[in-house]
Order: sequence, then structure tokens, then C-alpha cells
Amino acid sequence: MAKVKKILMLIENMPAPLDRRVWPEAIALRNHGFQVSIICPKGSTQYQESYICIENIHIYRYQLPEAGHKYIGYIMEYGLAMLMTFYLSFKVLFRHGFDVIHAANPPDVFFMLGLFYRLFGKKFVFDQHDLTPEMFQVMSKNRMKPLYKLLLFLERCTYRTAHLVIAAN
Repeated sequence: MAKVKKILMLIENMPAPLDRRVWPEAIALRNHGFQVSIICPKGSTQYQESYICIENIHIYRYQLPEAGHKYIGYIMEYGLAMLMTFYLSFKVLFRHGFDVIHAANPPDVFFMLGLFYRLFGKKFVFDQHDLTPEMFQVMSKNRMKPLYKLLLFLERCTYRTAHLVIAAN
């Protein structure tokens, strides 16, 4: 992965710079000479700007819907997050460019962007923050086995798509 100079970081569960795991990574990458862009959701009361540059890190944000029914809400949220992230990735590509997509989970669906951008020679790094299928299994009290199996499948797809997997925990 030599000559990588531009990183696109993807977050789905909170806005940057509020994310205490991704923001320090973005700062460290910037401090080592990388150009960093982040795509993430807007906050509910703060971090409402669609675009802002903070500490020389470009941040693109999208609005997520209010959560409704627990499981249907997750599906709608992740589906919209994928669409908006895909759309905003084009903006980042044409405005700043990127060599690597660095995707943090949950959810484990950003591998689809990694697969798409492989066609253009981009690398995909998966930063596994949480064991999403196992967290879901505990939250659902093991009642939704088909959805659990789907999450395992998505996690496997993410591993297979990634050029590199980071697991801090």
C-alpha cells in the first residue's frame, strides 16, 4: 500500500469529530502526511453542517431518519446510510480524491463500496470496532436467528473484501 496519500474514512453511527475512535485515527493520519476526508451522519443537535473542514480534515455529513420500529429502523438507517455514503463518496472522489477507503463498523455493509471502488484501484481497510453479529445476538436475546445469520454473512463479506483488517479490541 505504498504511495497512499489520500484516505476516505466512513462512519455510520455518529458524527465526526464526536466519534472517539475514528477522530484520533483521522488526526494521526493527517499528522503523518495523509489527506483525510470523512463521511458520517449529522448529529441530532450539533454537527449539523453538510460539509466542514476541521483541523484540515474534510468532513461530509448526511441526515439520518429518526429511528422508528427497532429492526425496521435499523434496516432503513443502514440502507439510507449506504446510499448517502455512496453519493458523498463521489463528491469526495472528485473534490479531493482518495486512494484508500477506511471503513469503521457497525454496520458491516460498507464492503459494498469497497467492492465498487476496487474497480478503480482503490484499497479497502476494515476497522472492526465491534462484533456486530454478536452484539445483535445479545440485544435480540437470540430471537432473530435469520437476521443474525445475515449479519454474519455481511461480516464475512467485509473480511473478504478488505485488503487489511484492523481489530483494536
